[in-house]
Amino acid sequence: MELKCSVVIKLLVLQCFLVSCLSAKDFDFFYYVQQWPASYCDTRRSCCYPKTGKPDDDFSIHGLWPNNNDGTWPSNCDRKNTFDESEIDDLVSRMEKDWPSFSCPSSDGIKFWTHEWEKHGTCAESILDMRSYFETALDLKKKANLLQALKNAGIHPKNGEFHSLESIKEAIKEGVGHTPYIECNTDSSRNQQLYQVYLCVDTSASKFIDCPVFPHGKCGSKIQFPSLSGDQQEEEYNHNEL
Repeated sequence: MELKCSVVIKLLVLQCFLVSCLSAKDFDFFYYVQQWPASYCDTRRSCCYPKTGKPDDDFSIHGLWPNNNDGTWPSNCDRKNTFDESEIDDLVSRMEKDWPSFSCPSSDGIKFWTHEWEKHGTCAESILDMRSYFETALDLKKKANLLQALKNAGIHPKNGEFHSLESIKEAIKEGVGHTPYIECNTDSSRNQQLYQVYLCVDTSASKFIDCPVFPHGKCGSKIQFPSLSGDQQEEEYNHNEL
């Protein structure tokens, strides 16, 4: 009887260990995505500036997204672990600056951050709790200063000017140490422009790595890198964040 109990206990311990390991490894890497606000706004649907006002010309965070090597990704992994603003009270000023929402109507970012945590962050909760998730994304932006990397290569935001896609990728690789994926969108005149930059982060969310797989999509060989300094329509359009 004692032997049977011992075997059962060992099996339960092993099961708990395996479940713990699986829950900590249910994705293979993170996409760390920064977006270029001028390109978000310079489309047919336009944008709304956040309640804090018109931002500077700089990249802003879109999200930190768990992904798999086969190109799939988990989402909405724990519907009970809902966004709680009180968990990030001391981060709000940084988030308003580095992680604003440009969707309409103009907002304080809470809806956007709620979406990012509940869709993506909950899938990494075995590694990062809510506060750590947002703080980690903010800290990664310091490590990946995309605008400075581009400026170091002589690439500056300017309306109507085109740059080679390869020069943009090489500039970011030089600055960060890893090849990025560039996502483009089209402006109101149907010119392709730099919209989002994807970098990959290891499962501990501590360092950038070479991307195991890139998203689907393709930019042209020449793209624009617009500036918010031009006049922007601030009409209200309803659209969804990724």
